[in-house]
Amino acid sequence: MSYVAFSPKQLEVMRWWLPQKDTAKYDGIICDGAVRSGKTLCMSVSFVSWAMFSFDGMAFAICGKTIRSVRRNVAAPLLSVLRELGFTVEEKLSANLFVVSSGTHSNTFYLFGGRDEGSAALIQGMTLCGVLFDEVVLMPRSFVEQALARCSKDRSKLWFNCNPEYPQHWFCREWIKKLDEKNVYYLHFTMDDNPSLSEKIRRRYRTLYSGTFYDRFILGKWCASEGLIYPFMSEDTMLYDKPKGEAEEYVVSCDYGTVNPSSFGLWGLYGGIWYRVDEYYYSSKREGISRTDEEHYQGLCQLIDGRNVSKIVVDPSAASFIEVIKRHGQYHVWPAKNQVLDGIRQTGTALKEGRLRICKNCSDCIREFGLYRWESTGRDAPLKENDHAMDDVRYFVTSVLHTDDDGFFAIAL
Repeated sequence: MSYVAFSPKQLEVMRWWLPQKDTAKYDGIICDGAVRSGKTLCMSVSFVSWAMFSFDGMAFAICGKTIRSVRRNVAAPLLSVLRELGFTVEEKLSANLFVVSSGTHSNTFYLFGGRDEGSAALIQGMTLCGVLFDEVVLMPRSFVEQALARCSKDRSKLWFNCNPEYPQHWFCREWIKKLDEKNVYYLHFTMDDNPSLSEKIRRRYRTLYSGTFYDRFILGKWCASEGLIYPFMSEDTMLYDKPKGEAEEYVVSCDYGTVNPSSFGLWGLYGGIWYRVDEYYYSSKREGISRTDEEHYQGLCQLIDGRNVSKIVVDPSAASFIEVIKRHGQYHVWPAKNQVLDGIRQTGTALKEGRLRICKNCSDCIREFGLYRWESTGRDAPLKENDHAMDDVRYFVTSVLHTDDDGFFAIAL
């Protein structure tokens, strides 16, 4: 691993807990801000350094959204750095922990995933001297508060990092807005605080996001979702002619409805880029008559038109339609992954990067791009209208284009 000198803000994270520093009086630290701003690595190295300086023979926790994500985003780069700094590290993968030793001192660091409300039981009953939460806003409050309750030892400290979400998120309300009450030290990061990023890479990241996600991931603001979800799709340059010839692979994504519209997208892979080459969109309100599952299946077959489709991903709640496809035995059908907010992020990024392209003949999909909006309540939720093609596009992205089980969140090393 190659290194560059830490930025002043990263050095502040590394040193804030030292006894001679005024900031040592705080019970914890919160680092939030932009993606790729250098929070995670400096915070995790500082966390272990503080633990080894302050304690011997004690237990600590490092928490992420899942065990897989905490291993990838925190543990893997951290352990490499610790070894180069001269620490002895013994990793026990089956037990989800590693032991760090320096001279006669040794401490144990447990890894936890806080995916859902049930995760709180995993950490219950432990006694900890400190806990580090990587991307704390992705974890349920019950898990975080259970972990905090485990830090009952004198001189224990709490460590949080995250990219901002909406202002009514529980972590913003209970921690960001109550810094004095919680007695925590707060540092806000931008991409300029990461000296390992070139200006070229900074420019690239600035072009990947727009609207709310730009404000959060690039400017690092806690801001409410508002307006169009994909505002950049109004540009003519974001629509493409249908490629000529046969694709290397075909996939269909389906958002199924009876009263609500059904939207099926046919995707073709050309030179590493997925194009939405055609679609089936049926609205009973628009047409004046409903269709049965079998009639929708016939529409699906007409859309495919004899092409060799590798899989069909379907709205996981459409059990009856999934059974119809299975019963005919002609196509492989998969229930789609249905992470709404992660899927919207992934879709926006794929469209901006050009890995996903919408063809000009897909008129209903294009129409919905111009209407698909956030709720006006301030929480992160799209309006449940004009969202049927948007859902089938999202199913394609989460289930075919983006197959990471942990969902998207920016890695800030």
